[in-house]
Amino acid sequence: MRRITASAAVLCLGLPIAIASQDRQKPRFSATTDYVTTEVIARDSRGNFVPDLTVKDFELLEDGVRQTLSHFVLVQGGQVVKEAPPPAAVSEGLILPREVKQVPGRLFVIFVDDRHIQPHDSLATRGVLQQVRDIMLHVGDLVTIVSTGPSSIEEQLSYDPGHERFDRAIGKVLASGMTPAEIIAASQTSQGPAGLRHDMHVAFKTAYDLLGQLGKIQNRRKAFIYVSSGYDLNPFVDARYKALQDRYAKGTEDLKNPFESGGQQFSEIELIAELAELTHAAQRANTTFYAIDPRGLVAGPDIGSNLSVQAHRDHLDKTVSSLKVLADETGGFCMCSTNDFARGLRKVDEAMSDYYILGYSSSNNDRTRRRRTINVTIARSGVTALGFRREYYVTR
Repeated sequence: MRRITASAAVLCLGLPIAIASQDRQKPRFSATTDYVTTEVIARDSRGNFVPDLTVKDFELLEDGVRQTLSHFVLVQGGQVVKEAPPPAAVSEGLILPREVKQVPGRLFVIFVDDRHIQPHDSLATRGVLQQVRDIMLHVGDLVTIVSTGPSSIEEQLSYDPGHERFDRAIGKVLASGMTPAEIIAASQTSQGPAGLRHDMHVAFKTAYDLLGQLGKIQNRRKAFIYVSSGYDLNPFVDARYKALQDRYAKGTEDLKNPFESGGQQFSEIELIAELAELTHAAQRANTTFYAIDPRGLVAGPDIGSNLSVQAHRDHLDKTVSSLKVLADETGGFCMCSTNDFARGLRKVDEAMSDYYILGYSSSNNDRTRRRRTINVTIARSGVTALGFRREYYVTR
């Protein structure tokens, strides 16, 4: 396998892309895509993993053309049970720290979007991360931890057997999301409350850049644990209009609510478009989103927030919905509107522990066709292929 060397900065997968670090020189990666791998979960009609399949049970199509599988690995309980190695001449394009062996395993990105978690949920977020540590992370897992805002978490991709790095990250968590009162009092621009769009773009750009790096890593089952309270670019419409009337009391009685029409109607369309871009990037990187909303089960608006129950419910529904889209569109799920995070984390651990790895050298030599689609089926009756890579891009 061709050796790939890089500086220490390049070896750090998951450097946060917060504003303070946007001026840093971007690392450059070198990888090949001639040899392609994808992880596949095989489940029966009851949802149980099927561990006795052979390479002959799988059919993999690239752009509709059947490919010859030269690499076959069964991973069960996070351990390699059966492996048929790839040809010796294959270059897999793995980008890993120098001390990391290029073997099958699990990779977790713990993404703490502290820009969209309210300050009073900081302790709850730390509690959720402690459960992630205790239930889901095991010896042999590669882990990187990144935040989007003031927590300034930037733990590089590495093994963390004693959870020293993870514990250090947990202690840094300090949420800074805008509260309802701050949103209502914020300057109202043609694009909604000042700051909301900016914060969303920072979060999504950080996640998007991480996914670009994850796409260069193969032979690893990859999960993106997305800890956030979700997104709503046009929240509390009536309350913001009331605040505007109070601010300019004279002559506003007959004004149509500007937050229900005009340019701000496009806020939801913009949010949907950016979510689509993010999920598409995750599909290219063969990475599954698992969203966690640290608010847990929310009964109603906080006392003193001056929000109606309906306004609070509408905002909660929109933010939770945005997280569900991220998860559902990539084969994961959302641990939202629940206080039982442990149950969901155990499901993630199971989904990340049992799978097959299929590898092949693409028979398509047309380098002008950059986007390649993948489809995997299983010949055995009643068994379904899930969680496999849907597409990849060829480097010119």
